[in-house]
Amino acid sequence: MSSTSEKSSTSPSLLSAQTLVIAGIVWAVMALLFFLLFSVPLSAEEGLPLWYSIGTYIFECGAFLGAALVCFRNWQSPHMVSGRNVWLGIGLGMLFYFIANVLFGIWELYFELDPDVSPADAFYLGSYVVLIGGMVIAVTSKRLNLEIWQWGLLAGIAAFGIAVAIWVAAPDSWRTQLGMAPAATQEVVTGSAPATAAKGKAPALEDSSKLKAKGATATDAESATEEEATAETKAPAWVMALDKQLSPHKNAINLFYIVGDVFLLIIATALLLAFWGGRFSQSWRMIAAATFSLYIADMYFKWRDTQAEGSYQSGSLLEVFFVFSAILFGIGAILEHDISTRSRQSRRTRRAS
Repeated sequence: MSSTSEKSSTSPSLLSAQTLVIAGIVWAVMALLFFLLFSVPLSAEEGLPLWYSIGTYIFECGAFLGAALVCFRNWQSPHMVSGRNVWLGIGLGMLFYFIANVLFGIWELYFELDPDVSPADAFYLGSYVVLIGGMVIAVTSKRLNLEIWQWGLLAGIAAFGIAVAIWVAAPDSWRTQLGMAPAATQEVVTGSAPATAAKGKAPALEDSSKLKAKGATATDAESATEEEATAETKAPAWVMALDKQLSPHKNAINLFYIVGDVFLLIIATALLLAFWGGRFSQSWRMIAAATFSLYIADMYFKWRDTQAEGSYQSGSLLEVFFVFSAILFGIGAILEHDISTRSRQSRRTRRAS
């Protein structure tokens, strides 16, 4: 009897709110130390080591998987004040992010590719859809009685988020049209070219044959380099074909990411203002902080990918905010589950008394 009572007393404590929150904080601190200590590339040519890249994926995937599990626990509980559909959407978003990271890691580490678009983007896009859906349900379930200055703050943050997203993630052609980047300067040919044109001498036949030979040699060299690059990668033919098929959709997908990031930022601000002084404000402050962290990490990811002139390699220091985002989503789910179950128990004790 004593052994069974000890098991029943210890098993719930392992899944208590305090234990889970401490575990999430420890995971976040370990990830931060790992990124701080080992995120410096060995050299410009070698970049980051393989073991470090694998470690970053372990920290990110572990955080998103843990957040998905605690969110699904809230979805299964009928006592959640915010509603089960809210946590279903957030839990699916965490799960989709986990699956997308696994696929992107396979494409990057195993196949040694850096694709513009990969199958992981389907799950990244799906995570935006379900995350936005779940958070919209949370906002619409509460009446937003915001003051004028709060609406102004919300509009200001929305404008700031849109400007930063366009500056960071838009292609050079978009930024040039919007006046956010100088137009490409055209080279002016000077020197001996005008003098040669003034003489009006046609090139000799021998020179033209040399030019043709040089052009053929250049074409052969380009094809040879393409064959060498294909041979160096571990990707099979169907992966390379899929990469070529998905690559033209890069701009449309980046535009969706921009809109999704800004929309999540607006919803997070609205949640922060709506739940600031309420009973369940702690959990939704964590959700808002998680969304801000996701925005920071995603904007940095896009900036390195689009504006760093090909020097991007996943695993940079600020990408630790992906881990922070998942941990904060999980802590928010844990806090709401704890408050909801405690309030339910307190009501039962009052009725019993």
